[in-house]
Amino acid sequence: MIINSDINVLGSLPDWNLINVFLIESIGKLRAKGGLQSFTTLKTDKSVKRFEKAISATLINFQNENVEDIFREAIISEKITKDTLLMLYWNASENNSLLNYLNEKVFYPAFYSGRVTIKNDEVIACLNELKETEVDLKKWADSTIEITASKYLTLLKKFGLMEGSQNKTINHPHLSDKSFLLFIYWLVALEPNNDILKSSRLNYAFSEKQILIERLLQKKYSKYLNVTYTGDKLRIETLIPYKEIYHVATKF
Repeated sequence: MIINSDINVLGSLPDWNLINVFLIESIGKLRAKGGLQSFTTLKTDKSVKRFEKAISATLINFQNENVEDIFREAIISEKITKDTLLMLYWNASENNSLLNYLNEKVFYPAFYSGRVTIKNDEVIACLNELKETEVDLKKWADSTIEITASKYLTLLKKFGLMEGSQNKTINHPHLSDKSFLLFIYWLVALEPNNDILKSSRLNYAFSEKQILIERLLQKKYSKYLNVTYTGDKLRIETLIPYKEIYHVATKF
């Protein structure tokens, strides 16, 4: 597992519009256009560089061309919305192994068991357990563990998955037809063997597996997906080019 501080950095990100800025332009080009402060309220170049590094590595780094085509079209067209925040959460979880680990060990067990809250102590306990086996985490002081736990929950709030300040509660988002379709295209792009039922990424649909399958089999998705379900295997063929699917999905 690759351990870094991106959860801490992104949990502190005050200007999420920087995601669109860095999706389109590099720091060098921004400087040439009038300086970094003309694009953000952040006061120092050092702060901008720190956030740019985390944004580029975790939020807008893409595993393959198909994923990039979906996300670029969506984020550039919509900027930061409820729907694109969920997409950024999917992508960040793919790029950041510590974020994905905490999702799988803390967030989703709570989410799918119907719990209302997640306490900071639960995240701390998970990180301390992981610290016993991960070399990079062994270097972290207790204070760093505590900050990371807090920033993890704050980051979930920024993605729209929790709400509240001191005592954060879990949100249960329902994917619109557009977001559901984009989720499926993202899922297929990352599953080379297309054995979808075994994918841990199904958790990111915020839906029980059987409900997701029933939704996939609805006739309204047949123009976009060719779905074969045999009871123990689920195969999905995408029918729209990845570069076009966002704009097609917005007309759903």
